[in-house]
Amino acid sequence: MWEGLRLQVLLLCLGAVLWSSAAVAGSRGPQDRGHRHHHPSVYRSRERRKEGQVLHRSKRGWVWNQFFVIEEYTGPDPVLVGRLHSDVDTGDGNIKYILSGEGAGTIFVIDDRTGNIHATKTLDREEQAEYTLTAQAVARDTNKPLEPPSEFIVKVQDINDNPPVFLHGPYYASVAEMSNVGTSVIQVTASDADDPTYGNSAKLVYSILQGQPYFSVEPHSGIIRTALPNMDREAKQEYDVVIQAKDMGGHMGGLSGTAQVKITLTDVNDNPPKFSQGVYAMSVSEDKVPGEEVGRLKAKDTDQGENGLVDYTVLEGDGMNYFEISKDSETQEAVIKLKKPVDFETKRSYTLKVEATNPYLDTRFISWGPYKDTTIVKISVEDADEPPSFMATSYTFEVEENAPGGTLVGRVHARDTDIANNPIRYLIPRYTDLEEFFTISPEDGTIKTTRSLDRETQAWHNISVSATEIGGHHQDAKVRVNIKVKDVNDNAPEFATQEEVLMCENVTPGTIIKTVSAVDKDEMAHRQHFHFSLAPRVANNLNFSLKDNRGDTANVMVIRRGFSRMTQGVYELPIEINDNGVPPMSSTNTLMIRVCSCDSKGTILSCNVEPFVLPAGLSTGALIAILACIVILLAIVVLFVALRRQKKEPLIVLEEEDIRENIITYDDEGGGEEDTEAFDIATLQNPDGANGFLPPQKIALKSRTLSQTQCIFLFLL
Repeated sequence: MWEGLRLQVLLLCLGAVLWSSAAVAGSRGPQDRGHRHHHPSVYRSRERRKEGQVLHRSKRGWVWNQFFVIEEYTGPDPVLVGRLHSDVDTGDGNIKYILSGEGAGTIFVIDDRTGNIHATKTLDREEQAEYTLTAQAVARDTNKPLEPPSEFIVKVQDINDNPPVFLHGPYYASVAEMSNVGTSVIQVTASDADDPTYGNSAKLVYSILQGQPYFSVEPHSGIIRTALPNMDREAKQEYDVVIQAKDMGGHMGGLSGTAQVKITLTDVNDNPPKFSQGVYAMSVSEDKVPGEEVGRLKAKDTDQGENGLVDYTVLEGDGMNYFEISKDSETQEAVIKLKKPVDFETKRSYTLKVEATNPYLDTRFISWGPYKDTTIVKISVEDADEPPSFMATSYTFEVEENAPGGTLVGRVHARDTDIANNPIRYLIPRYTDLEEFFTISPEDGTIKTTRSLDRETQAWHNISVSATEIGGHHQDAKVRVNIKVKDVNDNAPEFATQEEVLMCENVTPGTIIKTVSAVDKDEMAHRQHFHFSLAPRVANNLNFSLKDNRGDTANVMVIRRGFSRMTQGVYELPIEINDNGVPPMSSTNTLMIRVCSCDSKGTILSCNVEPFVLPAGLSTGALIAILACIVILLAIVVLFVALRRQKKEPLIVLEEEDIRENIITYDDEGGGEEDTEAFDIATLQNPDGANGFLPPQKIALKSRTLSQTQCIFLFLL
């Protein structure tokens, strides 16, 4: 602290000397004009001769230097910056000095009589390094300018009052482990607010306070470098380094600042994987199925990221065919799984040699050694009570159809794989043979039929057979049994379709009217075909012939002309179909041929009573619809006419008198039922009707009633 104070005192003294030099220079004459680049001055004066003659000589009258003031001055009195003086000033007080510009009147004040300029406030160069002011001399009484205004500069002289500052700290950096000495890590830079062009106030020197001997820093650039070889991340990953920046070129009395730098060592693949054990022991039960996990092991690698990845491989061992190895990507563990079933009774232990390797290698460290490790895995097989095992995974048998019940189909066989070797009992689960076509011997697994089988009904029977240990834990096993019913030629061929053949009356002899085909429910063997022929009773008919196409079809042809549907409308042609199976089967099928009326183009017009195609091109349904519409229209017309007539005539005829009101007396004695039956009461009501005469109104009423009845009847039709 004392060194800094002494430096400030020295600077103050230096400023005073400079100010004194400026004052001396202000009194110099024109002979010092050669130094105006350091001390600019202007001379302008009026000289009076003793005789009273005034001679005018134009010259600069201002005399001053570039002024300086030391920053951060804290003395009790205002600091004298400099003095303005014009050679026209005779000292009588008639000249007034005026100061204007930056800080005039606030920071800088002037004595208008003497021209002395003082700084009233403490100045900070870092806030403003210089001030531009304007000086002018005027007459005190008239304020008339005696000199043209001139500018001058007051510079704030720097002192070392700002320490170095690291603007971007704290810093974070990384460098790869095992880096060579001198590897650049990061560059830190400090800034100093002092004037870099004046003295050493802003000349910085860097040094390391914390972090040795691992790192070093270049004094002038601030670059941090590694200082030790083979720094290992696995031993220490992070380092806290403190860097100091000191001004004054690092000399005593300079100010300083520090920065924290956290340096992290990044990983490189410099460590191989390593198994923690030379031998791993595992076990697996013989009842485990392929794909189940047997055990896990792990090779540790202290590296990080992809440098710490490990791959596993089975190199050799008698268990390579029974076990496989994979990797759990999350835990980096080797997972050993069962590849094939193992049998305790056959082999009770297996050995595997497992290798762990790094998939990504760093060529810089290959010479350090192999990046892999090996271990031995011993797997023991544990005994388990296993279900019986069939000698085959499935069975397929054949049996002929129509074979009698009790026919042997085949035999299945299972055994107990355990050491106990218990006897086996066989069973057909009923849900696989609901109709109970088969039975099985519980002791030896012989399968037989219970009745004859029909291939055309069911060609395959798929059943299951269960084998169960007698004793032990009653474990069972099932196997699939597929039974094929072999075909026997027991079905005769027949027409593929039962369609009626329509033939024109004017058909030309030799015309093929039908190509018949046949099917057979039995299996068609290779090169097997059907043979077609007319039945013997119609072999010599004069109407039709049959041509066998030597395959599965035959053509029916006409051999005469002049058919008439009025004479005979339908012909029945029996055709015999034979197969060439063993034994051969045949059947007679009747082909129905209907004679139809046709036009000259061969278009069928009608067959027997029912038309096949209408000449007008209308279908039967369309014709019926037209007729129905006509009948309905007629019924509506008749009903309309009847209603019109009914409106014109009254429905009830009122008579002036009723005959029934007249009383007729006679002297005859009543004859009982005979007289009653002989006498017609209608005569009394209508005497005219007795003679067969009806009044016109009554005749009209009867006619009208009949017309209404007829209309209703027609409407219903």
